[in-house]
Amino acid sequence: MGSKGTTTELNQFVEDMGILLEKSRVPRMAGKIFGYLLVSEKSEVSTDELVGELQASRGSVSTMTRLLIQMGLVERVGRPAERRDFFRVKSETWSSILNARLEQIIELHEFIERGMSLVTAKNPLAYNRLREMHEFYEFFEREFPALFERWEGYQKQSGRK
Repeated sequence: MGSKGTTTELNQFVEDMGILLEKSRVPRMAGKIFGYLLVSEKSEVSTDELVGELQASRGSVSTMTRLLIQMGLVERVGRPAERRDFFRVKSETWSSILNARLEQIIELHEFIERGMSLVTAKNPLAYNRLREMHEFYEFFEREFPALFERWEGYQKQSGRK
C-alpha cells in the first residue's frame, strides 16, 4: 500500500473507510475498495490485486467497483495488451460528489415547495414544518455555488489547476 504508514495502520484505514461509508448506506466492501485505492502506492489497481489484498471474492469486487463507478468515485481503466480491468480514484471526485449533493438539494427544495402549496391554509402546522425545511434547503442551494467558486480559486492559487 502506501509508504508512510505501517501495513497495519494502512489496513486499519481501509477497514475504517469501509465502516465510514457504510454509515452513508454504502456497502462496507465498496468503502474498503475505495479506501484501498486511496492509499495504494499504485495509481491503478487490478481486480486481482483487490481480491487478494482485501481477501474478497471476485464477484464482490466486481459488484462493488461497479457501484463505486456509478457513484462517481472510481473509474475503470484499460491498458494496452491487458485483458484485465484496473481501477483508480476518479479525478475531481470531490467536486462531483458535492455537485450531486447540490442537485439533490435543488430537487428536494422544489419538492418541498410543492408540499407547501398543498397544505398552506389547510394545515398551518404542516406548512410551518415544510417552510422551515424550505428555508434550510434554499439557503444551501444559494450558498453551494459560492463554495465551488472559492474551491476553484483555492486550487488555482495553490497551483493545482
